[in-house]
Amino acid sequence: MDANLPNLVYNIKASNVSASVFISTFNDVATINELGLVGVVVNPRNGETIKAYIKSNSDAKASMSFQITTLGIKPAPRVDRYSSRGPSISCPFVLKPDITAPGTSILAAWPQNLPVSSPGSNPLYSNFNLLSGTSMACPHMAGVAALLKGAHRDWSPAAIRSAIMTTSDIFDNNKEPIKDIGDGDKPASPLVMGAGHVNPNKALDPGLVYDAGAQDYVNLLCAMNLTQQHIKTITRSSSYNCSKPSLDLNYPSFIALFSENGSSKQSMGTWDFFRTVTNVGEGQTIYTARVTPIKGFNVSITPSKLVFKEKNRKLNYKIRIEGPKREGFGYVTWTDVKHVVRSPIVITYPPSQQ
Repeated sequence: MDANLPNLVYNIKASNVSASVFISTFNDVATINELGLVGVVVNPRNGETIKAYIKSNSDAKASMSFQITTLGIKPAPRVDRYSSRGPSISCPFVLKPDITAPGTSILAAWPQNLPVSSPGSNPLYSNFNLLSGTSMACPHMAGVAALLKGAHRDWSPAAIRSAIMTTSDIFDNNKEPIKDIGDGDKPASPLVMGAGHVNPNKALDPGLVYDAGAQDYVNLLCAMNLTQQHIKTITRSSSYNCSKPSLDLNYPSFIALFSENGSSKQSMGTWDFFRTVTNVGEGQTIYTARVTPIKGFNVSITPSKLVFKEKNRKLNYKIRIEGPKREGFGYVTWTDVKHVVRSPIVITYPPSQQ
């Protein structure tokens, strides 16, 4: 993408024009839509043709219309610059974000009494509008969650979230790691895209799920040193059990945070995580663990093989991460003959130290 395109868009907005043509190596229609502009983005080759026409004709005229939907754009998907990044400030002990979903230039129904744009102070109305943002991604995820709940009536919200996360995609349609537009198209880490890009069909049959109940979340709240009033407000209950506080929520992801040791930061770290997985597959099966190498870190899983004798059986495992004071990320993947159950691992600093 042209580095100066966002500045050009803001300048055009300030000039109060009716429409505009942007010449760019990246089709950044999201920025144009967000500012309520009417315009098109063309590549440099077509841009030269347009400029030549303007120079050769003193009475140059043009019109634009929405005629086609372009499919098969590569690379896709990518994480847009506005997408929320982790780690979470309020609860850094749980890796956030969870998942990536479509949120850029989403075409959907629009109220007829509200203008979709006001170029040159002239309001334009339409039954549809293009919008971008995490608020556009949320309805996609709500729809996927509803789909899973309809297919699996007995699944808890935590099980549904787990299925969505562990079956997501981490590669684009070029079979390369999903890129982060906000970081110069470098590979996106789990702190940028979460577990990956949602894949609804795969989520219907995840194989294993990381389930959690209300008490698991209460244990997390109790371990966060919140006041009694805070916990009461969150749980909406005056009676809760804080006998087993734990920051290690049974979550389908892992985040290892460096801490302070006295006046100096630790140079090496060791983190242990304990997880329980539930077999929601066909029945008897054996899962084997595999870890994506994280440079400089040793990641071990005990046991490295899980033998399920029946459906809905629960088994436990432990993951230990050992390494230096350096950021990194990778994945732990459990596989059987049919399923691939992947969870991201992140080693990073607490938000206060970033």
